[in-house]
Amino acid sequence: MRMLLRGAAALATLVTVASLTGGAAAVPRQGTATQTVRAAQIPDGVTAGVAVFDRRTGTFTEQVNESARFRSASIVKLLLTLDFLWNRGPDYTVPAADRALLEPMLRSSDDDAANHYWSTYGGSAIIDRMSARLGLRDTAPPPAGYAGFWGYTALSARDTVTIYRYVLEKAPAPVRDFVMDNLRRSTRCSSTDRFDQHFGIAGAFDRPWAVKQGWSGKFAKGTCGPQGAAAPAAAPAATTTRAAADVDLTRPALHTTGTVGADDRSIVAVLTLHPVGTSYGKAYTDVGRLTRSLNVPGAVRPAGTWFGTWGEFVNVRKGPTTGDDRITQLPAGVEVLVGCQVRGQVVNVPPYTNEWWAYLPQYGGYISNIYISSPDNRLPNVPECGSPRP
Repeated sequence: MRMLLRGAAALATLVTVASLTGGAAAVPRQGTATQTVRAAQIPDGVTAGVAVFDRRTGTFTEQVNESARFRSASIVKLLLTLDFLWNRGPDYTVPAADRALLEPMLRSSDDDAANHYWSTYGGSAIIDRMSARLGLRDTAPPPAGYAGFWGYTALSARDTVTIYRYVLEKAPAPVRDFVMDNLRRSTRCSSTDRFDQHFGIAGAFDRPWAVKQGWSGKFAKGTCGPQGAAAPAAAPAATTTRAAADVDLTRPALHTTGTVGADDRSIVAVLTLHPVGTSYGKAYTDVGRLTRSLNVPGAVRPAGTWFGTWGEFVNVRKGPTTGDDRITQLPAGVEVLVGCQVRGQVVNVPPYTNEWWAYLPQYGGYISNIYISSPDNRLPNVPECGSPRP
């Protein structure tokens, strides 16, 4: 038997076992309060704006602080793309040079591409143009003194839904297809700062989904590689300034937006702020729990059980041995969905030893159970895999 806590370093990154089945609503961390509005469960300390729109019925199934303004972070890249494509008719062909910038900007949240379109096509004027064109009610350019920081554009959850509704229901077909096809191909790791961007929608639901994620500010313990935390290129890592209209530029922001289900049935917008000093794994986990709690028509929830993990940059491998190829590395202290477990190579992290490995279906790979927060080597209520590579 292993102890649940493995010293001070583990304690700093530990996420309490959630033990959620794939179809269950999110359960808050033990000992924390939860604000509940309809189905939405917002973890203590998190500020959120939420909107879920069912395109089949034309109604909202979730609205929590839907008009509240947040700094957009990379969600504004949707507006940069739409502005560039606006007058490209009738065929809306994207030149090769722009395709080479727009595709990684949409798929991998490339900041250099966003800097190019922001500086080339008018900066804040882009936001004014797109707000008028789409009828956005809460969107505004970055505040005075931050005109060059596209990530400080003000945006609300309901305006985010409006943007997606335009793309899906009103945009010319070539524009719709270009934007949505790229969002469906979202890469796990950001090309700019190597953050794992498959949190929220991408972690809560099985495909089909399409996502544009956003993050801004200083998060402790980065991910997808041992380079530590990083701040987006378009936003200073820390500031005590508060923008006009009470847009918070201080707390770390983590947003998940996109569509879920066949025919892009539901549009989901979850915009969040977290306490200063929050680790990326903690924010990642809280956004995941909030998103899983939502009423999202058409969503398919993955089967499995959610567990917390400990350790920094834990390797996810193609098979249950340390010799198998590495797929990626986990955010420190993140919660993961375990589909099944299998005996594999014995792993030693003194004074602990474990031969069991957990299969993570959303990563398509394995991690040693030694890094999962559970008192036993074999995880409770998790079946054995039918084969080493299910």
